[in-house]
Amino acid sequence: MIPRAPIILAIDTPDLSTAKSWIEASHGYVSGYKLGLEFFTTFGKEGVHALRDVTDAEFFLDLKLHDIPNTVASATKQIIDLNPRFLTVHASGGRAMITAAVLAAPNVEITAVTILTSLGIEDLKEIGFREDPVTSAVQLAILAKEAGARAIVCSPQEIAAIRAAIGPHMTVIAPGVRLASETLDDQQRTMDPRSAIAAGADYLVIGRPITQYWSQGFQALRDRVVSVANELN
Repeated sequence: MIPRAPIILAIDTPDLSTAKSWIEASHGYVSGYKLGLEFFTTFGKEGVHALRDVTDAEFFLDLKLHDIPNTVASATKQIIDLNPRFLTVHASGGRAMITAAVLAAPNVEITAVTILTSLGIEDLKEIGFREDPVTSAVQLAILAKEAGARAIVCSPQEIAAIRAAIGPHMTVIAPGVRLASETLDDQQRTMDPRSAIAAGADYLVIGRPITQYWSQGFQALRDRVVSVANELN
């Protein structure tokens, strides 16, 4: 078997049996699995435990918490027993909120999301960001580091600037990775996998470019995982 690629496979499905099949098809080829809001609001903690019976790989719990510090700390404490490696909070929630999450779960890598990959320049202007996406993302990443976060989520196009700003020791995770032959769908700031790793990402979150092959069956999905993993090994 090839070494595990620096891929975190996005388990974005409301069907538990499908989620288990995706893990079975990709187990050993990817470094971990992202469980987001769709999965968590459907199956809760019981669903996470069910997937742990399928794999020993690490989990990235992508809940993007964003609330007052006390609420975020309380919510973070509720997932400690799930033992995810990564738990996301929005960096825009501010220093106190990030620190509250860090203190609530010292053994979890609190992961600060800078700017969603679905947002373009005009979207950011409409929201009220004064700077361009790269400058804004770097500012948020620095804030998150100072607040105690141990990992950063950013679009591929901000990886190099953020890596330069935060140094080599924080984990950088990049969603919005797309292969050259694919359309951009709802992602605005994308990059191909090799370029994203070369820019300084530690892990790439990849979902639909792999999981869309499930419609062709288990083996088609596995073949796709192996193909993408080979690109990065």
